[in-house]
Amino acid sequence: MVYRTTALVWPGSASGTLHNEQRTRLHMRIPPVKAIIAFESVARTGSVNRASEELGLTASAVSHQISNLESVIGQALFYRSGRGLVLTPTGERYLSDVTGSLADLSRATERASSRTEVEILRVHSSPSFGLMWLLPRLASFQEANGDIQLNLACSYEDVSFTSGYYDIDIRHGYANWRDLEVRTLRNEFIAPLASPAYLRNHPVNAPEDLLAHRLIYSETPLVQWKQWFGRTGVPAAHKTFDFSFDRSYMSLETAALGLGIALESLMLASVRIREGALVPVFDHSHAVEVGAHHLVYPPQNAELPRVARFIAWIEREIGHQARAA
Repeated sequence: MVYRTTALVWPGSASGTLHNEQRTRLHMRIPPVKAIIAFESVARTGSVNRASEELGLTASAVSHQISNLESVIGQALFYRSGRGLVLTPTGERYLSDVTGSLADLSRATERASSRTEVEILRVHSSPSFGLMWLLPRLASFQEANGDIQLNLACSYEDVSFTSGYYDIDIRHGYANWRDLEVRTLRNEFIAPLASPAYLRNHPVNAPEDLLAHRLIYSETPLVQWKQWFGRTGVPAAHKTFDFSFDRSYMSLETAALGLGIALESLMLASVRIREGALVPVFDHSHAVEVGAHHLVYPPQNAELPRVARFIAWIEREIGHQARAA
């Protein structure tokens, strides 16, 4: 009979120290967080230069972080193409794995550093939606959610959720954002709008009448004047515009001043319509339904109560607006 002996290793022994060192070396395979953040930014933008601008670093510093990360992993994360930097299969897997982890780290740090019980909801929005729809309704949100502090930032850039700073983004455009939850806001229509004073002085009876009117052009609506005229059967290829803007709120305010007719979102204009500063030029038969604004967030953020409450509130407000129209 052969007996086998097993050596007992105590924590204070040399062998125990060796095992601890092995475990430590295993844990130390975690690369610096700043290298992972640089990797995510380059992966999302497809450019070291754009990532450096976003992170406030030099391009060489970002490249250095990527090189260090590739050294730790032992494989290339990007390859160059005519479109810039493209993720390798390893890079794609790594991006998918680390994106949620960075957001979790950010939220954990925020919770640990918070000295109050107030929940902070960080929302990003397109400027026109934030200014014309969201801000006038903040009192309603505060009344229903007094324990939540809402931090709002506005720009036309799609924000990154990797850092975990933003909880939800309200985006304008076509819903084609991969790996994110997208809830399109319903009951949004594009229609010609003008001030009551303008229409009193410049009556409009039919769509073809608009060819003789001052029209305001906006770059942002998903339905443009040419498309709108096409739907009504009015040839308008040579129609010119008195004003042109790259922001919906500028077009709407110009129309409210009585300077012409804007083709804009009834959702964005809802407060100005309620105030009597703007009115639809025609009945609802000449309005075009669009899915132009979307609530966008990482799947894991749906589990955050503050996000769920914000989504429920905003959809409730949209429903109230639709019933009042």
